Amino acid sequence: MNLRRTLEQRLSSALVKAGAPEGTAALAGPSSKPQFGDYQANGAMAAAKRLKTNPRKLAEQAVAEAGLSDLAERVEVAGPGFINVTLKREFLQSQLAAAAADERLGVAKPDRPETVVVDYSGPNLAKEMHVGHLRSTIIGDALARTLDFLGHGVIRQNHVGDWGTQFGMLLALYEEKRKRFHDGESCIYAVPHLDDLEEFYREAKQRFDGDEEFRLHARETVVLLQSGDSGARGYWDIFLDQSLQHCEQVYSRLGILLVRGDVRGESAYNDELPGIVEGLKTAGLLEDSQGAQGVFLPEFTNKEGESAFVIVRKSDGGYLYATTDLAAIRYRVNELRADRVLYVTDSRQAEHFAKVFAIADKARWSVKPGPQDGRVSLEHVPFGMMLGEGRTPFKTREGGTVKLMDLLDEAESRAREFVAAKAAERGDEPSAEDLARIAHVVGIGAVKYADLSQNRASDYVFSWDKMLSLDGNTAPYMQYAYARIRSIFGKEKGSGTFSAELAGEAASDEAGSTPGSAPDRAEKVPDPFSSSPQIAEPAERALAVKLLQFPETVEAVAAECLPNLLCAYLYELAGAFMGFYENCPVLKADEPTRAGRLALCDLTARTIRTGLSLLGIEVLDRM
Repeated sequence: MNLRRTLEQRLSSALVKAGAPEGTAALAGPSSKPQFGDYQANGAMAAAKRLKTNPRKLAEQAVAEAGLSDLAERVEVAGPGFINVTLKREFLQSQLAAAAADERLGVAKPDRPETVVVDYSGPNLAKEMHVGHLRSTIIGDALARTLDFLGHGVIRQNHVGDWGTQFGMLLALYEEKRKRFHDGESCIYAVPHLDDLEEFYREAKQRFDGDEEFRLHARETVVLLQSGDSGARGYWDIFLDQSLQHCEQVYSRLGILLVRGDVRGESAYNDELPGIVEGLKTAGLLEDSQGAQGVFLPEFTNKEGESAFVIVRKSDGGYLYATTDLAAIRYRVNELRADRVLYVTDSRQAEHFAKVFAIADKARWSVKPGPQDGRVSLEHVPFGMMLGEGRTPFKTREGGTVKLMDLLDEAESRAREFVAAKAAERGDEPSAEDLARIAHVVGIGAVKYADLSQNRASDYVFSWDKMLSLDGNTAPYMQYAYARIRSIFGKEKGSGTFSAELAGEAASDEAGSTPGSAPDRAEKVPDPFSSSPQIAEPAERALAVKLLQFPETVEAVAAECLPNLLCAYLYELAGAFMGFYENCPVLKADEPTRAGRLALCDLTARTIRTGLSLLGIEVLDRM
C-alpha cells in the first residue's frame, strides 16, 4: 500500500466535502518530526486562503469528514491548520505482515501500466566511453530498473552517435592508411581496435581542421556513407562493432542493463529525415531563413525579443540533431507506442529538447494515433556536471579526459585497499578471490551511489574519500548495514573482511559472546517468514513506519525521475534500524517478541537489498 497516496486521496476528498474547491490537494506527506505524528497534511491552509475562511476550522471539518479510524489512532489539527495523522499499531502490524509475505514488499503494480521509453547513455562511437557518459548511464539505468520493477513496459534506447562528419573523417583516414600500409591479408589496419580508433580520431580531427584536401575527401566520404556505398558501409560496420564491444564491456562492469538490441543510433533515422522536413511543411510550420529551413518558435526569444529559429535542414542540404530527434520522437510514438519518453542527458541540452518537444507538439507528432489518442509525455531528465576537487571539470592530472574504464579500475583498486585495511584491523585475511569480489561490489557501488544520492539537477564534486566512507550516506555504509542485519541470522560464522565485526557485534550484544567471535546461530534463529513483525516499543514503531514508506518512495522516484529520493530513504531506513537494534534486543528477547523482531530485521534487509538493486548496486551477505 502507498500510505502517502491513500492519505492524500482521503484527506483531499474530505477537504472538498468540507467546502474546499474541487481538485484541492491535501498535500499529505511524512511528518518531519515524531511529535507531529506519522504523516502531516497542510493543504487546508491554502484552500482556506482561497475561500477566505479560517484554515483551522476547515481542517477540523475535513478531519470529521475523512473518517480515518480504520488506519489512524489519532488525527489532530495543529497550529493554523496542519492535520497530523498517527497510524494505528494494529494497522501498522497488518501492513508489515502483508509486506513481509510479499516478494514486492508491498509495492503494487499499476492499474494501467505505461510503455516508457528511456533514452540514456548515448556515447559517441569510435571513441572510448569517458566520465562524461557516466551520469546519463547510471541515472538512466536506475530509472529504467525502477519503472520496470513497478510493472511498466520499459523500452531502453541507446541513442548512440554513429553518423555524421566524424565518421567521414575516420573513414577517409582509414582509407589512406590502408593504401599506405596495405600488405595483403596481413594489413595492420585490416581490423581496427578501439585504441587505434582513438588515435585515428585525434589524427583525423587535426587533418580535418588543417588540411583542405582531406576535409573535402572526408565530406565526400560522408556522402558515400549516407548514400549506402558498400565499401564505406563495410568499414563503418567494423568501426561500430569495435566501439559497441567496448561499450558492452563498460556496461557489464557497471552492471548496466543495456544490450546491443537497445542500440538505435542516429543512423537509424537517416532515411526518415527528408520526411521530417516534408511533414513540417505539410503542417504549415516550415519556413526559410537565409537559405536554411526550419521552424520559428515565438515562445523562445533572444535578448532582442526575436523568435528562435530551429533549423531542420541546412542551406547545404544537411540535417541537424533537431531533425534526428524529431524522427526519433515519431518512431517512439508511432512504432514503439510510448506513453512516456524520458531523455536522460546533461542540463546543457535543456533548451534543445524544449524546442524539439515544442515542434513535435505543434506538428502533433507527440500524439499517439489510435482509438485512445493522447499526448505522449516527452520529458527531459537533465543532470549537472561531475566536478573534480575545487569544483573544476573532472580531468586527469595531465588535464585530459578521464576514460570510464580507468575510473572503474581506480574505484576497484581503492576499494581493495579500503577493504584490506579493514580486514587487517580485525586480524582477518580474506582470500584473493573474496577480496577481488568485495572490491568490485564496493568500488562500483560507491561510484554509482555517490552520483545517484545527489539531486541529479545539481553539479557534484567527485571525492574518493567520501564515496568510500563508512560514515554518511554512501554505498559502503548501506552495504555494511545490509551485511550487519544478515549476520544476525548466523548465515556466516564471522569470517570475511567486515563480517567478523558485524557478527561479533551481534554475538556480543545479543548472546554475551566475546566481541569478534560469532558462533553459528543458524539453528537458534527461527525462520523470519514464519512470524509477523510486532510493534510494541517506540523504536519498533519508527522502523515500521519507515519500512511502510518504501512503496511511496519507489513510486516517487519513477514519477519525478529522482533516484536520490530512494538513496535518502534507504539511509533513513538504515538509521531507523540502528535505533531499533540499539534499543530492542533481538536474540536475547523472549518469544514471541524475538521472532517478531527477527521478522523486522529480515524485512529491513530485504528492503535495503531491493532498494539498492533498483539503483543497480549489489550487496553482499558477507563483507
